[in-house]
Amino acid sequence: MTTLEQLLPQLTLDEKVALLAGRDLWHSIPVPRLGIPVLKVSDGPNGVRGAYRDNRPPSICLPVGIALGATWNTALVEDAGRLLAGEAKRKNAHILLGPTVNIHRTPIAGRNFECFAEDPYLSGTIAAAYINGLQRSGVGACIKHFVCNDQEHERMSISAEVTERPLHEIYLEPFRLAMRLANPWSLMSGYNRINGRFASENNPLLKEILKETWSYDGLVISDWFGTYTPAVAAGGLDLEMPGPARWMTAENVHAALQSGQLTPAGLDDKVRRLLRTLDRVQAVTRPASGSEQGANLPQERQRIRQIAQETIVLLKNDQALPLDPTKVRTIAVIGQLARRPNIMGGGSSEVRTHYVVSPLDGLRQRAGDQVAVHYAPGCFIHRTLPTPDPATLTTPDGQPGLLLTLYDNLDFSGSPAYSEQTDLARFGWFEDSVPGVNQTRFCMRLEGHFTPQESGQHTLGLTSIGQSRLFLNGELLLDNWQDTRPHAQQTIQLTLPAGQPCPLTLEFRWVGNPHYREVALGHLPPHSDDLLGEALALARQADVAIVLAGLTNEWESEGFDRPGLALPGAQDELIAQVAAANPNTIVVLNAGSAVAMPWLDDVAAILMQWYNSQECGNALADILFGDTNPSGKLPTTFPQRLADNPAYLNYPGENGRVHYGEGLFVGYRYYDKKEITPLFPFGFGLSYTSFAYSDLQFSATPFTAATGLTVRCTVRNTGRVAGQEVVQLYVHDHHATLTRPEKELKAFAKVALAPGEATTVTFSLDQEAFWYYDPARGGWQAEPGEFDILIGASSRDIRLRGTVRLVGHPAGEAPLHTGLTLRTLLANDTGREILARHLSDIIPLLESYGLLDRTPDELAHIAPDLLPANLLPKINADFSAA
Repeated sequence: MTTLEQLLPQLTLDEKVALLAGRDLWHSIPVPRLGIPVLKVSDGPNGVRGAYRDNRPPSICLPVGIALGATWNTALVEDAGRLLAGEAKRKNAHILLGPTVNIHRTPIAGRNFECFAEDPYLSGTIAAAYINGLQRSGVGACIKHFVCNDQEHERMSISAEVTERPLHEIYLEPFRLAMRLANPWSLMSGYNRINGRFASENNPLLKEILKETWSYDGLVISDWFGTYTPAVAAGGLDLEMPGPARWMTAENVHAALQSGQLTPAGLDDKVRRLLRTLDRVQAVTRPASGSEQGANLPQERQRIRQIAQETIVLLKNDQALPLDPTKVRTIAVIGQLARRPNIMGGGSSEVRTHYVVSPLDGLRQRAGDQVAVHYAPGCFIHRTLPTPDPATLTTPDGQPGLLLTLYDNLDFSGSPAYSEQTDLARFGWFEDSVPGVNQTRFCMRLEGHFTPQESGQHTLGLTSIGQSRLFLNGELLLDNWQDTRPHAQQTIQLTLPAGQPCPLTLEFRWVGNPHYREVALGHLPPHSDDLLGEALALARQADVAIVLAGLTNEWESEGFDRPGLALPGAQDELIAQVAAANPNTIVVLNAGSAVAMPWLDDVAAILMQWYNSQECGNALADILFGDTNPSGKLPTTFPQRLADNPAYLNYPGENGRVHYGEGLFVGYRYYDKKEITPLFPFGFGLSYTSFAYSDLQFSATPFTAATGLTVRCTVRNTGRVAGQEVVQLYVHDHHATLTRPEKELKAFAKVALAPGEATTVTFSLDQEAFWYYDPARGGWQAEPGEFDILIGASSRDIRLRGTVRLVGHPAGEAPLHTGLTLRTLLANDTGREILARHLSDIIPLLESYGLLDRTPDELAHIAPDLLPANLLPKINADFSAA
């Protein structure tokens, strides 16, 4: 059977050149003459948007990346990948644009919610599980954003100034691990520059490291509009997106060929990678044509709920949890996010969901008739009015939602080009994502009835990028038609009776560049003039107060970074006063990254819920009532204050550059080195049970990098309920030629144990668990010497430790040279033998003077009478020959 890759010689030069850029927003260019189909991609990573995010069909919505990272469960994350693969197939997509494996360098980076962790090992391992789930189901992953795309401030132009060692050990490492463990079929370059060069044309990264050193054979795709100069034609980028071509044009590609910057073989390599990807996703037998579908399947809903349960991290528990329904008779649920939670971060990761179970609904359903659950918003945190509750909207014929019609003209004339029944009241269209119309000129109408659920003063709002106007009961209420004000929300207050349907029409019109258009209907129902007082009254009367606090996509999103760690609005004051009113106050944080907690000591319990899927309310209720034992662990450090963060002095940069001045010391590596106590450490998470660690064993010590090291320990559930524990293994290097962190995560395992049950946890460590990157020696080095193996429940809760000794060096490598310390050289069998041959008389003397931490190079300079410089070449020659 002929593969598409085998068709490469039959392509003409013009056809090859055409394949280097997309056809449109989501598709590559086909070659019908040879049966080469289009490749269709779709945004993720926590859902599959399809071609039209805000129009039908909807998608399943899983927990965001940081929440998946908090599970520390590779099998569970692989299941998440399988779920997403099924959704991608329903959307006729071959590639899902995820996972995101950039590093949590600063806690206020706007896209942290989309990334797994601050640690490269955890991030790369979780990414590999996600990728395997997708690709074993026939859908390609697109790992992103390569590389150092770690802030949203000036994200399209900022240059990440990072030295070689942290570049490899921290920022490239999750990509390298994912390549080794899962081989993603495609990779996306970043928007930013790295050391002055745009990521999409950074040949040291794309060609030398990715394609040559790592032997990556997948497709390299640009981030959308992330190409900037004609240099992309000759570089390591294979596919410019979206299409049509902007810089990967025929003119630029032919010019690169004529100048010799791009060779015919280089062009063929780019095209071959696209054809190989089409083969891998079976694009011939699974074409991108046909209508997109959505499916709301019970088995998928249940699995998403289980995944969401494991993401939740219990940060504090003063015997307040789990809730006992035989003792808790009334619950006050407080916070705007309890009724309208944020289940995904803002930006390209947003999807249209089938449904959302809110925390309030989840708690009411779980509590049943025996427990009274009362609600109060407490305070508002929206910047613009939220959209109306779907229950208030009906179509002209009485169906749920509104009737949306799109016209391929500017005056609503003739038949609609597209129509659907929608439960949305906010739409954002990027490029050619408006169905059925000319993207540069069209109009839209939303029609139906708005039926207030409460009598009183209602506030309606209208926001748009484009012309818009709102009619209610036939009256023009808000007019953004003649004098358009992009992004500015117009509002009006009306006194309306409950239950009275009001005819509603929203009209929108667009003329101009199609890059982005938006329109949103806002609504705020009647509310107390004293929101705080209302909430406190509920809290005082309740057995338990649960405050839902956090962020929304107005505060945390792709496109901008957060201003700080503080919760927006009056949420901190609300929590403090509720805690003063009710000692059994539980705080649930609905956020995608670390937040400040000035009320930490005043509340009884804290849960980190993250942005936690369409099942967020059910999963939260499962944890709160103890139906499921919390097992999440933090994948990122929560600092006590922003100034403690290692990137604080260098973020956000200046004059177009941000210096990664903290080097290797990102996240817990920094807090350990500086001996700073964080608010909550990396790897931290409580349980409703307890675990004991014992019996640390090693397969051998000393050991060699070639044989590796097997580590075993016993973990026992010493509590009274079943639970899961994340057993974390860190490595500490006693002596290294270069500076190293105090400890580094190198393995982990999640185990489930019944009360009283014990299990043996086994870790297999190869040389990668002990090596570091040395630019002077051009690569990774596993230096012989002593290492501590640290086993713990978090980075700051080490339960077991033991010391092992690595001897020799891996076959094919010659790591020994006179730039290493004498102590390191003597710890190596070969090094000790060679030094004894040349320096046998002075080694005891050097040891007595405490000079073993000096290198021979240094000693030849400062004490030539002890170690003549002319000996160094001879010693190095013996090292090289060993």
